[in-house]
Amino acid sequence: MAKCQFCGKGVTFGITVSHSHIRTNRTFKPNVKRVKALVNGTPKHVYVCTRCLRSGKVQRAV
Repeated sequence: MAKCQFCGKGVTFGITVSHSHIRTNRTFKPNVKRVKALVNGTPKHVYVCTRCLRSGKVQRAV
C-alpha cells in the first residue's frame, strides 16, 4: 500500500469489536491519491494523502 510522500501517513492497524464482543483485526487505509505535483520545481507523479492536498502542502502541476 502506498504512503503519503509528504506527511508519511500509511496503513495503521486496529481491532473491530462486534456486538457479541468478538474482536478481529482490521486495517485503516489512508486516502492516498497519485497526483502530478511540483517537487523541487519539476512535475512528478507522487502519492499524496487528501489531507495534504486540501491543506495546500502540495502544489499540483497542470
